Amino acid sequence: MIKDFKRRSIQLLLPLFTLAAFVGCNKDISLSLDSSRDETIGLVPIDTVSAKVSTYQLDDIPTSATGTMLVGKNSNAVTGSMKSTAYMRLGVGTISNASIPDDATLDSVTLVLKPNKYFYGDTTKVQKIAVHRVTEEITQTQIDLTKPVDERPVFVTSAAIFSKQKFAYENTPLAQLSFKPRIQSADSLFFRFNNSISNELFTMIKNNDNRIQNSTSFQEYFKGLALVPDNSNTAVIGFKDTVFLQVHYSFLNNEGTKSVGKQYFSIDNKAYQYNQIEADRSATKFAPLTLKNPQLASQQTDGNVFLEGSTGVVAKIEFPTLLELVNNPSIAINKAELVIEVPNGAASIFDQPQSLVLMVASNNGNPISLLTSPYSTTTQQATLVRGNDFGSNGKYTFNLIEYLTKIKTTAYKNTSLYLSLPTSSLFSTGDRLILAKDNENDPKIKLNILYTKFQ
Repeated sequence: MIKDFKRRSIQLLLPLFTLAAFVGCNKDISLSLDSSRDETIGLVPIDTVSAKVSTYQLDDIPTSATGTMLVGKNSNAVTGSMKSTAYMRLGVGTISNASIPDDATLDSVTLVLKPNKYFYGDTTKVQKIAVHRVTEEITQTQIDLTKPVDERPVFVTSAAIFSKQKFAYENTPLAQLSFKPRIQSADSLFFRFNNSISNELFTMIKNNDNRIQNSTSFQEYFKGLALVPDNSNTAVIGFKDTVFLQVHYSFLNNEGTKSVGKQYFSIDNKAYQYNQIEADRSATKFAPLTLKNPQLASQQTDGNVFLEGSTGVVAKIEFPTLLELVNNPSIAINKAELVIEVPNGAASIFDQPQSLVLMVASNNGNPISLLTSPYSTTTQQATLVRGNDFGSNGKYTFNLIEYLTKIKTTAYKNTSLYLSLPTSSLFSTGDRLILAKDNENDPKIKLNILYTKFQ
């Protein structure tokens, strides 16, 4: 009996295995499992869901308290230039009159910056940074958390200083330095302040001036510092936010020989250190891209679409016909992958981002959530698969299966997707990525869907 059962099973299943193998070799085919029934079930893979792609300018990018001070400028012919000025408030640090002898004399006042080994741009050329005294109080922008979620960016959850904010500073610098970056080996950069401000600070310390009794009093007198790159700079450089304004002095000790001492001011609240960002796209196809005109279709920019850290530029992706597909009652979607192609990295001197994320944007353009891995709460990050040595494009692939089930709901009605750097890079780097184009000058973005069709 068992042998008969096995024989009948093999006879029944063999035609199905043969058909399955045939389907695997043919892209579009409907597999009928039972010709005696009205219903047919077809596995139909498609890659023709059309995508509308634009470059989009986000608003309210928080660049405060990131741990990285960005200073510099980087330019390219396609997207223009990005310039970053770092602002900070200083507190009284270790300043203490009691530790300075009466006969002490000033040697120097020096600002010390420590590179964090981040850079973006050409570091083979001389860079110049000027230190200016801020004349306006550095303030945070308060956030109204009672507003509906679609009226504020998902990544802004508390008071912050945004990249577009700017505070006045004196025209004449307190110090400036020209240098060739040695990113991997440089320990610190030293900016020696001019005699006028140096003597003023030292006298205040020796006299135990009321303005240096605490950080609040000091900040009323000395609003802060701005690290301003020269317009000829070619690289954006990252520095640690452990900043010291050192006051060096010398005196005669009890033995009558010369001794030296040091006190320092430092950042007292890192929430008030931020990077102010300016973009100049005037000589490019992206010149119309502004906060008031935040979206440029790829057809307006010769097919070029890009994303960029700190400026808040992302790629907006829309699928005009997708809702019609997912609302079809005769279709069950099994798999959905969004594939983003980028030029082969070997052709560029800049490293491409190791990963990207997608944000879900409301109908008014506000990013309301970060796309998660399917049916989880973890932000989904697509890792770069680099192009090969024969020149193939690199790729980032996202799993959109859960997103496709959600776009039928009211909460996701008329939403779009923003392709972006991960938020940590979006707020604290100058990384840039221009998407690959096909032969028709369209961005190489495909939504591959595998679905089952019931007929």
